[in-house]
Amino acid sequence: MGKATRAALGETLIELVDSGLDVMAVDADLAGSTTTAKFGAVYPQRLIEVGIAEQNMVDVAAGLSLAGKIAFTGSFAVFGTGRAYDQIRNTVCYSDLNVKLAPTHAGVTVGPDGGSHQMLEDIALMRVLPRMRVLVPADYPSAKIALRMAAETPGPFFVRLGRAEVPELYTAEERFELGRAKVLRVGSDLTIIACGVEVKAALEAARVLADRGISAEVIDAFSIKPLDMETILESAAKTGCVVTCEEHNIIGGLGSAVAETLGEGQPCPLRRVGVQDRFGQSGEPDELLHYFGLDAPAIVEAALDVQSVCRS
Repeated sequence: MGKATRAALGETLIELVDSGLDVMAVDADLAGSTTTAKFGAVYPQRLIEVGIAEQNMVDVAAGLSLAGKIAFTGSFAVFGTGRAYDQIRNTVCYSDLNVKLAPTHAGVTVGPDGGSHQMLEDIALMRVLPRMRVLVPADYPSAKIALRMAAETPGPFFVRLGRAEVPELYTAEERFELGRAKVLRVGSDLTIIACGVEVKAALEAARVLADRGISAEVIDAFSIKPLDMETILESAAKTGCVVTCEEHNIIGGLGSAVAETLGEGQPCPLRRVGVQDRFGQSGEPDELLHYFGLDAPAIVEAALDVQSVCRS
C-alpha cells in the first residue's frame, strides 16, 4: 500500500519553498489532518491558521495572492469547497487570483466520518467556475506533481486530495501536462476513463475484461478541467463505447464532462460508474467502494453492459 494523496500536501509545500517559490498556506483548524502542519513545522511564518472559518480562509488566501504570494488552502473538501463557495467564486475566480485550493478528505473513502463529511459534489462545483482548473490525482506521486503544477501555473486551481492510503501507480519522474490525459493501457473494444482512486480500479477491471477477450483502453483523466477532449474523442472513435469511473456523484463530475464531450464530438454508448445521486454513509473505505458500486467488479459489469449495446 502506498500513501494517501493528502500526504503530498505538506511535503510538497516544503519542497516548493525550498525550490524558491514564495508559497504560503492557510488552514481552518485541520492542519494536522490536511498535513499542512508539516509545512508549518518547517516554515512557521508561512502557515496561517484561521480556526473554523473556511470563508475567511479563502479570503485570507486571496489577500496573500494580491501581495504576491502563491497561496494554498487546506481544510476538508466538504468545507473547503462547499462552505466557502461564494468566496471561491466571487473573490478568487472572478478576480482570477493566484489561489490554489487543495482540500483533503474527498469522496466516500473518507470512511467512518460518514455522509456529512464525504464530499461527492466538489468536482461539479469547481469545474463549473470560469478560470478554475481542476486536477484529480490518482496516487501520491501524481498528487505531488499536481500540486507543483498548480503552484507553477498562475491563476485558480482545485487539486482534489483523499484521506485513504492508495497504491502508487506512477513514479516521481512521471510527466503530466495540464489538459492532457494519460493513456495507461491501449485497447480496441472499450474505453474506460477514470480519475482519482478509480484509476486503480479501472486497471483491475481491464485485466479482468482481457481474460474475457475484451480489450479495454484505460485513460487517467488527471486533468478534468481543462479536459483532454482530443484523447477522449480519438479513443471513443476507435473503441465505439465508453465507461467513466469516479469517486463522485455521477452528476456534474468526470462522467458529465465526458458525456458533454462525446455528445458534441463522438456520440456513442456511455455508462457512468460513480455515486448514483445520493449522499455517502459511514463505513471502511473498501467497504464503501463496493457498496456504492465503485470497485473493479462494478466497472466490469458496466463495461459488459455497454459492450452489449455496442454489439447490438
